[in-house]
Amino acid sequence: MATTLEYTSLPSADLDGISGNIFVPGSDNNDNTLDEPVSTTLMRDLRAVGSKFYHVLIPRDGSLLLQDWDLWGPLLLCTLLAILLQGHGGDSDNDGGPQFAQVFVIIWVGAAVVTINSKLLDGKLSFFQSICVLGYCVLPLAVAAVIVKITALVGLKKGLVAIIVDFIIVALAFVWSMFAAVCFLKPTNNPGKKIISTYPVGLFYFVIAWLVVSQP
Repeated sequence: MATTLEYTSLPSADLDGISGNIFVPGSDNNDNTLDEPVSTTLMRDLRAVGSKFYHVLIPRDGSLLLQDWDLWGPLLLCTLLAILLQGHGGDSDNDGGPQFAQVFVIIWVGAAVVTINSKLLDGKLSFFQSICVLGYCVLPLAVAAVIVKITALVGLKKGLVAIIVDFIIVALAFVWSMFAAVCFLKPTNNPGKKIISTYPVGLFYFVIAWLVVSQP
């Protein structure tokens, strides 16, 4: 007995209406920077770093440092301080100056410890946001280190008066760094723990200030 299989073909789908592209919410196709020249990317990053430096010099609105964070500025400042504060090496290893790696470790580990303390006290910033703020606010102390080094190179660092002048410059830079950091970090700290959150920040900048004022 033969069996005949019959079937009815389904209407073909209208493939012309099935089209589209992959879209990620929140993304902007115009922001693709993979094909832009390296010089354009470099200049954009330098402008962003310069803008953050400006916000540290004139602390007003910390949203730029908190939202558009980066570690380029802190890395540049840390490298500059490490170069300025390092000892002479060679036959003068006992000149009292820290070595390059020691300055690097003090700054980065210190910033990490302050950040961890803030997180343990229910701070609202992410780890790298806090590192960004703390690193950028080292700028006044880096400027003070440059001034102190220049006075030493031109032979002005002699006598009690020069020491007092260096101390005043570094003290002002310390207050400036501390004020800028507090302006940016205070709104993100736990209201009931602001003092205990601010103390490690002051200690962090005090250690850097001491390295600057005591450089050989």
